[in-house]
Amino acid sequence: MRKIFRLVSAGACLALLLSSCGSEKTAPPDYPIRPVPFTAIQVNDEFWAPRIRRNHDVTIPIALDQCYKTGRVDNFLFAGKLKSGSFCTEYPFDDTDIYKIIEGASYSLQTFPDALLEARIDTLIYYIGKAQEPDGYLYTNRTIDSTNLHPWAGKKRWEKDPELSHELYNCGHLYEAAVAHFQATGKRSLLDIAIKNADLLVRDFGPGKLAYEPGHQVVEMGLVKMYRITGKKEYLDLAKFFLDIRGKGSEYSQDHMKVTEQTEAVGHAVRAMYMYSGMADVAAITGEQAYVQALDKIWNDLISSKFYITGGIGAAAGHEGFGPAYDLPNLTAYNETCASIGEVYWNYRFFLLRGESSYYDVLERVLYNGLISGVSLSGDHFFYPNPLESEGQHARSEWFGCACCPSNICRFIPSVPGYMYALDKEKLYINLFIGSKADIDFNGNAVEVEQKTNYPWHGKIEIVLTPAKSQSFELAVRIPGWAKNQPVPGNLYAYQSTDSSGFVLLVNGEQAAYTMENGYAVISRKWKKGDAVSLDLPMPVRRVMAHEKVTANQGRVALQRGPLVYCAEWPEFSDGKVLNLVLGDDTNLTAEFRPDLLSGVTVITDEADFTAIPYFAWANRGKGEMAVWFRSTGNPPEQRVDYR
Repeated sequence: MRKIFRLVSAGACLALLLSSCGSEKTAPPDYPIRPVPFTAIQVNDEFWAPRIRRNHDVTIPIALDQCYKTGRVDNFLFAGKLKSGSFCTEYPFDDTDIYKIIEGASYSLQTFPDALLEARIDTLIYYIGKAQEPDGYLYTNRTIDSTNLHPWAGKKRWEKDPELSHELYNCGHLYEAAVAHFQATGKRSLLDIAIKNADLLVRDFGPGKLAYEPGHQVVEMGLVKMYRITGKKEYLDLAKFFLDIRGKGSEYSQDHMKVTEQTEAVGHAVRAMYMYSGMADVAAITGEQAYVQALDKIWNDLISSKFYITGGIGAAAGHEGFGPAYDLPNLTAYNETCASIGEVYWNYRFFLLRGESSYYDVLERVLYNGLISGVSLSGDHFFYPNPLESEGQHARSEWFGCACCPSNICRFIPSVPGYMYALDKEKLYINLFIGSKADIDFNGNAVEVEQKTNYPWHGKIEIVLTPAKSQSFELAVRIPGWAKNQPVPGNLYAYQSTDSSGFVLLVNGEQAAYTMENGYAVISRKWKKGDAVSLDLPMPVRRVMAHEKVTANQGRVALQRGPLVYCAEWPEFSDGKVLNLVLGDDTNLTAEFRPDLLSGVTVITDEADFTAIPYFAWANRGKGEMAVWFRSTGNPPEQRVDYR
């Protein structure tokens, strides 16, 4: 069995952090469901394995190079007096790009040992340590020259953090990077820097001390990770303090009312996702039910009225955030890549809290559509916004002045395998379908789990279990909502017609005896070596309709096959025009895999001249028109959807 490293990934791989708090008998409260860390999983499929490798070989190196070229590294050199100069980047939160790349590199080193990359990270950590002030403060803009500050920074530490300075935001990403680096390498170099900084926050903030709420949330998530790794309860208490003092600012940063009183997804979408994730973390440990009740209302508001078919969120470009309910324009959709990543974090945490597949239905849709669309197939160009329509003005960029999205991609992609499996005392959950082998410790018994599948192109998944010794437990296999005639939870989207084919679940070639629980097919038996579970999910081409209140999509349909949303793009059409396409309800649509197109994709075609590609693959062949929603010739009466 492979060695299982002690590493936590961004949002996904909480398992090893949870276990680091002690044994099951002595561990403090936390999520009732534990993830299986990605370090226990070897991905070998043709969809994710190349992406994870490309992130290591291409995305992380170019992101590091950009940090040197654009002055992000220089800011630490200047602050540490290793070099002379003035703060030389555009934003005071540019420090975090280096933190996120360190985090992603730490994850990646566990899959691909790389002495050169590890040395480059060690060098950056040395620079960070030199830039830290003696009491633990770390914010290069102020340390370089406190008399010539960025306009967003206050004359005193922390005073402009609400919405502007990002001092606490920087701290949060530092903590996440430090925990990942320690878990990956065993080195305390960055963790000690983070502890020194977190101790400063504990001294400066709290009841009777400073009460500035974080303008851009993430420090709450970071503090909880620091609590798990160090056992210092004051870090957890401070995370809760930062949440509880909100309620005296603007909707933009979710500061317009107490977090326990909020009921709608509002404001800047990334800030919102990070705050909701932090609330879930604190609630899991403290049992704060008021947080959970508020999050339930916000989640329902988001999924029922502010959620794109691609999983993207944050329709409004002006504030990178949420617009009114059902206001989901396609051409101007913002859908920041970072918001999609944050959306995965939040839904994942709610699954760990509840064990309900609806959260994974959202997570999977985001993952396969609106998230990976943020990086090119070559791994070296990026989208900040991810619209659902283009007149030809959109193209991925090599880098951005505000580079949060590329660095977020760096840290997210290597963590994907950590979202596949989870455990509670009775169940082994199978949440994502990815060709792989996993070594899982289930209540002290080693269980090897192998998945054989060509998902998302095909819906047949074979799962072979090899426990070290025969063991009784429940295997909970997620049956995606899209395979049960529900594209996403709620009624914001619906299939134009019902598919009655259903899924097939077998054990050792025979019909499986299972019960449906919270969207999972649960098989309870004594498992022995070589037991094989076969799941066959139907993947017909489906037409999707939007709620009648989504005016942008009335009289239109989108196409979906399995977890993938499709779009039409200019290269497939002789005149390059796709924005005025009309798709007849009686048009026969079929799927065909084309290995020579866009690194190998399944396309949707008709008998004549229509071709659609997976949405995630658009804008890899230059600029041109693109559309997700197509004009429809109308729905036959028997297929109309009643939204009442």
